Amino acid sequence: MVYERPQGRAAPSPPPAGVKKTWGGPAFPRETLRLLLAAACWLGAGALAQAGQDSARLLTGAALLGLCGMGLTLSTRRPVQHLSEPPAPAVDAQRLSELQAQLEHLPVAAWRLSEQGLQALSNRARRLSAPGGVRDKAALQALLLGASNSGPVLLDTERGSERWQLQRQALTLSGQIQTLLVLVPLEKELESESLRAWQQLLQILTHEIMNSLTPIKSLSQTALMLLDEPANPDHAGDMRTALTGIAHRSEGLSSFVRNYRRVSQWPAAEMAPVDLQVFFQRLRQATSPAWAARGGQALFELASPSLQLLADEAQLEQALLALLQNAAQATAGLAAPRLWVQARLSRGGRLQISVRDNGPGVPAGLERQIFLPFFSARVSAQEDEECGQGIGLAVVRQLIHGMGGRVRHVRPLEGGAAFVLSF
Repeated sequence: MVYERPQGRAAPSPPPAGVKKTWGGPAFPRETLRLLLAAACWLGAGALAQAGQDSARLLTGAALLGLCGMGLTLSTRRPVQHLSEPPAPAVDAQRLSELQAQLEHLPVAAWRLSEQGLQALSNRARRLSAPGGVRDKAALQALLLGASNSGPVLLDTERGSERWQLQRQALTLSGQIQTLLVLVPLEKELESESLRAWQQLLQILTHEIMNSLTPIKSLSQTALMLLDEPANPDHAGDMRTALTGIAHRSEGLSSFVRNYRRVSQWPAAEMAPVDLQVFFQRLRQATSPAWAARGGQALFELASPSLQLLADEAQLEQALLALLQNAAQATAGLAAPRLWVQARLSRGGRLQISVRDNGPGVPAGLERQIFLPFFSARVSAQEDEECGQGIGLAVVRQLIHGMGGRVRHVRPLEGGAAFVLSF
């Protein structure tokens, strides 16, 4: 028998790509299935009519019900689609190329240390290991493989001994432990900074020495002229004045040399725990009366009474007294001078001691020069002599640095000057 598709029905569409044909799907039309079920039911009805026994009628009915259930399931079953797995996301080749180029041209020497060994990540690292870089490539590799902490290192290169800063960072990528090693060149920057410091120091030394030698030379010439002239009773007084001037300027030059030695030869710090509450009480008793006598006020604030600091107590007191003296001189012309000394812990857990006043502040542009030896922002030469020829802040920086701390100048929004000691 030939079955023809009824008119008006659309032909079954082919299965989509990646979909397997199953029974009851697009490969077996539903109309054909219905006709087969109808024929089976017709044959079953005939068999029931002819069967005379109950057992035959029961078996035939069960077979018909099973066949109808199977046909219903097949007629309503939808095609099972076996879809392929989604493709992996495509890698942005252009972005990856840009990142590789940026890494290649880093101005530092970078390596990656993993189970596969040491791998150079930047062109600077390859140049350092190539001819014209370090003299001993094996020594450089041993330095990188044995590095356990970050810090300054000294490399023997073809250009001579150079100072570098080694930075070490451990990380885990895709379950693999790796270490990034970076060498930052410091030699050129340190040489430039050292040269500027020497130039500034020589300018100050020359200025101070010439300030003393010029009047000494002039007074000496005056004394010689008086000796060459005929005897005159008035010459004795002039001679005494000239010699007194020479002695005074010689003492000034000698004091300058002593102060220079004081800056360059300060004793090493003897570290011990310092109870800041007791320490501040002693500073308050030593300085508050003088500020009160001037109509001012000195406030000492401690964030916690249990704060302690590992430092040289005598040198710490010397540094703070120099800052307090500096604040007193900065507020000398004020009717109501104010001083704030505070100690607190910063967010990073570091102890900070700040000294702030309400004076005119450091003139703009001199923030970096105020820590140079023998530099003073005061105009009066007499004030320079009275405050130690401008060595106060230089001594403070050296003392604090010797105790492992740092001192910096900040410009408060309220005005005045503030110096922060960080440990």
